[in-house]
This record gives sequence, C-alpha cells and structure tokens, in this order.
Amino acid sequence: MAVSCNHSAILFSPSTAGSSSVSSSSSLIGLPRFQTLRFKSRSLYSKSRVSPVSALPSRSLEALIFDCDGVILESENLHRQAYNDAFSHFDVRCPPSSSESLNWSLEFYDKFQNLVGGGKPKMRWYFKENGWPTSTIFESPPENDDDRAKLIDTLQDWKTERYKEIIKSGSVEPRPGVIRLMDEAKAAGKKLAVCSAATKSSVILCLENLIDIERFQGLDCFLAGDDVKEKKPDPSIYITAAEAATKAGMSCVITYTSSTSDQDFNDAIAVYPDLSNVKLKDLETLLQTIVTAA
Repeated sequence: MAVSCNHSAILFSPSTAGSSSVSSSSSLIGLPRFQTLRFKSRSLYSKSRVSPVSALPSRSLEALIFDCDGVILESENLHRQAYNDAFSHFDVRCPPSSSESLNWSLEFYDKFQNLVGGGKPKMRWYFKENGWPTSTIFESPPENDDDRAKLIDTLQDWKTERYKEIIKSGSVEPRPGVIRLMDEAKAAGKKLAVCSAATKSSVILCLENLIDIERFQGLDCFLAGDDVKEKKPDPSIYITAAEAATKAGMSCVITYTSSTSDQDFNDAIAVYPDLSNVKLKDLETLLQTIVTAA
C-alpha cells in the first residue's frame, strides 16, 4: 500500500515517548512536508521528544496514521494472558523451587513490556535474571544454548497460537472511537495508515478481526515491526512512518490506557482517555490552532 505525497497527517501511537523528532524525508510511505499529530498511550520510547510545528505552513489535515497496540487495541493484558496460559500449560516453574507455575502479574507486565520488546527476548531476559525454569519440556533447568532455545521456541509458539485464539474469539473489541474515526476520515477523503512495532502477522491478525478485512485492505499504508531492523525500545517503526510524514516535526496527542495514565504527557498537545469523543473536525481544529498559535 502506498500513500501519495503532499498531505498533513496525524499519527496515533501508544506514547509520547515514541514521538521522536524527525528531520529527514523517506520514500517508504511518500508523505513529504506534513503537519503531523501523533496519538499515543505513552508505553514506548521514553527518550524521544515531540518536535514543534512552528515551521509548518497552514495546511488541511489529509492523513491519519494509527498505531495498533494501545490505540486500536489495548493488547497488553491479552499478551500477558497468553504468556501465563503457556506457563501454566507447560508447568513452567521459575525459579525451579516455586510451588506454582510462573504467572506474570499485571503490575509487573505493565513495566516489563516496555523494558524488553519481543516475546522470545522477554522470556530469555526473565529466565536469565530469575533462573532457568523446570517444565514439562525439560524436567531440569536447561543448561546449554540449544536446550534453552528449544524451551523458549516451544513456549513462544504455544503462546502465539493462544494469543490468536483470544483475538479470534470475538470477545476482543477495538478501543472506543477508533472505527468511527477511521470511517469518518475515509468518508472525508483522508488517507489512512497503520504502523506498529509488533510483527506483521500479529498486526494483520488483529486488524482483520478488529477493524474487519475490508477496512484493513482499504488502508493506504501499513508498516509493522518486520519492516525495520530494531524493535522497542528503539523507535524505528515510528520514525520510519514519521520521516515520510514530515520534515518539520510532529505533534503528539495522547490516548492513554490504564497502564499508562500516570505517565508524563508534557510533550503532548492534547490528552484523551480514548477516541470516543474525538471527531475528525476536532483534530483538524486542534492542528490549525496549534499551527496558528505557533
């Protein structure tokens, strides 16, 4: 999917931390000289900053770029559930002396998922820090690299299938206001894109089940973690999208989640709990107000 040039855009993403300052253009999406707002829930990339829009000429809003996790879908707890189901299924005891299978609490995972990106790196990091576990895969803690890789691969494969089952179950819904805003923007002739740090297969699964196949196929651009070399906490996926969106900078609008509501949103120009009361005209007015004030 490709987006034509000369738009102003809003990027919806999970945190101000991901809204890095951008100074160069990119042909990957092909959106030079945008006015850009970024929507986030503040779960990623704490070192990044939002660039001011003072250098931007006044232009109408022409594109919306959505992140997936934290914006379209509040997925953190679903991933945590899938991990814990995998640990229970294989009776993973970490440390081995534990009387119960490993269970990552909501409080722990809220912090952990921002510390280490990717399922396999998460488990490898955790087991290195807390001791390699016993399980039905290995009765004794694996001691060599091959056995440890087998353990993690087996757990991750099972967890991934469990996550797919949860997404496909019909019990998961998009965050409030997302579908309405997408449809409103599309009806107004705006470009729509999704970028996510998650793997492409995972994002496609979520989008096809949450916004439906027709809306997904109607996107003008789609970028996933597979399209960049580095995963979080590196902000490459967002910078890649933003480079194509603007040369002058990017403003950030927060849509926070329960796990990110207490974080610092000083760099944002607006903060919302979700998009349920946010209309396209509100975003257009907000963008023009910021540009005019600057």
